[in-house]
This record gives sequence, C-alpha cells and structure tokens, in this order.
Amino acid sequence: MFCNKKIHLVLCVCILSAMIFFPFHLLAQEQEVVEHESGFYYTVQEGDTLWDLSQRFSDSPWLWPDLWQENKQIPNPHWIYPGERIRLFHRKDVEIFAPKPVDIKKEAVVEAETPKEQPYYYYSPINRVGFVRKTPMPPRGVIFQVKDNKQMVSVGDLVYIKQMSSMPLKPGSKYTVYRTFEPIKDAKTKTLIGTQHYLTGVVEVTKIEPRFAVARVVQSYRTIAVDDLLMPYEKRSPKVYLTESTPGLKGKVVIAEAHGTISGDNNILFIDKGSVDGVKRGQLYHFYSQEKEQIDKKAKENVLLTPVIYGTLLVLYSEQTTSTALITQSDTSIGQGATFVSPVD
Repeated sequence: MFCNKKIHLVLCVCILSAMIFFPFHLLAQEQEVVEHESGFYYTVQEGDTLWDLSQRFSDSPWLWPDLWQENKQIPNPHWIYPGERIRLFHRKDVEIFAPKPVDIKKEAVVEAETPKEQPYYYYSPINRVGFVRKTPMPPRGVIFQVKDNKQMVSVGDLVYIKQMSSMPLKPGSKYTVYRTFEPIKDAKTKTLIGTQHYLTGVVEVTKIEPRFAVARVVQSYRTIAVDDLLMPYEKRSPKVYLTESTPGLKGKVVIAEAHGTISGDNNILFIDKGSVDGVKRGQLYHFYSQEKEQIDKKAKENVLLTPVIYGTLLVLYSEQTTSTALITQSDTSIGQGATFVSPVD
C-alpha cells in the first residue's frame, strides 16, 4: 500500500513538472498556423440592427433571417451589441463595399455623418500568402544547414544561416523564409511578368557567430528546406477591409500559388494588375466569360454574347504590376489565363 502511494506521488510530481516546463508558446504558435477562418465580417456599431445591416449588405431588409442564420452566436435577432463581430450573408448578385466617405469640404453638407465601420473579409492565413514581383526581393540570408540534418523542419528546430546582405542579421529579429521559382513570362508576348515568392515559414535569430547565424523556426507554413531564403518579417492584419474597385479594369490570372492547373473557392492566385493600375488590398473583381455566336449563318459574322459572371476574387496584397488574390466564390474551375473585370453596377 505504501509503495503504491509513493508511486502515485512521484507520478503527480512528474505531471506537474511537465505542465510547468512544457513550451505552451510553441503549441500556441502551431494553433495560429492551422487556423483557417475566413469570410466577410462586420463589427456592430451603435444603433445597428439586423434589419438595417441586411438592407446595407444584401440590398433587402427582408433577408435579415438569412443574416441571423449565418450567426448562430446571436440568441435573439432583435438584440445585437456594439463591438460584436457578425458574419455577413453574401449574396452573389450584390457587392459588399465600404460606404463612401462624406466630403466635409462641401458647403452643402450641414451635418457631417459619422462614417460606419467598414465591412471586412477575415482571412487568418494572410501571413503565409506569397507574391509575384518583377524584380526579385533581395535576400538577407540563406539557410545552409539544419541542426541534426533534419529533413522535416518544424517549429522549434534550429537552422544555420549564411548572411547575403550588407544589413546584418540581429538576434531577436524575425525573418520570413521563402523560395523563388523560374521567372514567369506572358504565354503570348513572352514578356516578363515577374518572379513568384513562395513563403515557407518564419524564423527568429537566436545567435550570431563570426561567419553565420543561428535561428529557431517559430512558424512553419510549409516544408522549410536548405537553400530557402530570408526577408524581413512583416505581420499582416487578417482583416482585409473592403474598398471600391478601380472602374473599367480588365486583367487575367497569371498563375495559381500552388501551381495547380485549376482552382476554386479559397485558393490563392496571382493576377497581372498591380498598384500602378489602381489595384489595392480589399478590392473585389469578377471572373467572367463571353462567348461569340453567329446570328446569321449566311453572313458568317460572330456577335459577342452577354458576359457571364462566374466568380469573385479579393485582392489581399498588391505589388506594382501584379497582385495576390483570393477566390472568394466560383461556380466553376478557374485556371491560368482566366479573365476578370471590375464590378458593374
């Protein structure tokens, strides 16, 4: 009996010690990586009702039951509170845009309106999306070895870095790990579009040696490997506030981030328009197709039929001549060369 009690006591001490010294911060980091929440959201303001929000975002107040159905956390549809986050019911035929700001310079405005909180798309994996840019990012360093020669590098592992920039790596600083692929060229004109930057994780420098640096992996988006490069880490907000799209814009899909031949909802694409074209984070654009048909068989003249909208993309990140976009909705597969246009009222 005494022996059993002693064993029980030792087990309790071991369990308590494990709880004290277990690196829960690493577990929290892993949870941050695997979270994949996404969707259109809005933060409730003073005076908001589901009726009003349904009118604003679905173009009809009578659709408020759909908005309530989308938010199971609201027990009573007649009571919503400021600061509460609600998921918007998104009708495909109605665009969700930010309200236009009031021009306080106009003398006709007697009483300035308080601008409403902008709706936003919440995309938790925002930090792992890469980009395409014409001039590749100059790397700060390159991973030349992994401690213990591990093939599967994960959170907590140590990597050794060779510096590749005149700007020294600093202990405590974080860097995004990435790799690049062959330059992308236009299929028809053969002109250079840019180089894809594929993000694989985040490391934090722990020690500087005379000829190299040591870093610990703090986030792993994909498999980190030897020869992966480093750039300064910049944390992006998962709230992508919606803004009006540039009118009259037309472009095409360059390539899918995962290099798949086809893609659908929640896939990342790169498009051939960027900040110089007026493309900004938070803009929505439509995928469309337009067929030709002969009205008169004798005339042999093709007539353009009415364009068909079959999907929507959301701009997450914009470079000068390209942008990273998320497919928020699609009725069919979307691949390289797919055409998109500005929403039309």
